[in-house]
Amino acid sequence: MMKTIWTKEADVERNWYIVDAEGKTLGRLASQIAAVLRGKHKPIYNPSVDTGDFVIVVNADKIHVTGRRMDQKKYYTHSGYQGGLKERTLRQMMEKSPERVIQLAVRGMLPKNVLGRKMIKKLKVYAGPDHPHAAQRPETLEI
Repeated sequence: MMKTIWTKEADVERNWYIVDAEGKTLGRLASQIAAVLRGKHKPIYNPSVDTGDFVIVVNADKIHVTGRRMDQKKYYTHSGYQGGLKERTLRQMMEKSPERVIQLAVRGMLPKNVLGRKMIKKLKVYAGPDHPHAAQRPETLEI
């Protein structure tokens, strides 16, 4: 008789990957990063355990979007007070914080529960080509 082997948190070996976002389409980039954060590229993947790896994204300010999304895509935030709804376009978000654009796109593709909140913490996004994670010796991830 065969036994089913369940992945445990202690069995997971986490790697570091670096992704260059220059010229990449936002949605395609985000979906592939989300798959690596979840651990779907590993044979030990289990949806109820965080088996994913760390991902560093550089050159976030040089992403590509198709069509007129720069002016039509909207981001909303609410302060909690009456009349506190703020609306920004993708162009305004890219000028203010390009890191947040990629982070929000990836977050929308992760599970909406405790596990998803744990996975998004393994994503590190930087607007320029420099990052402080050289000590982890990240491998290049081709997307």
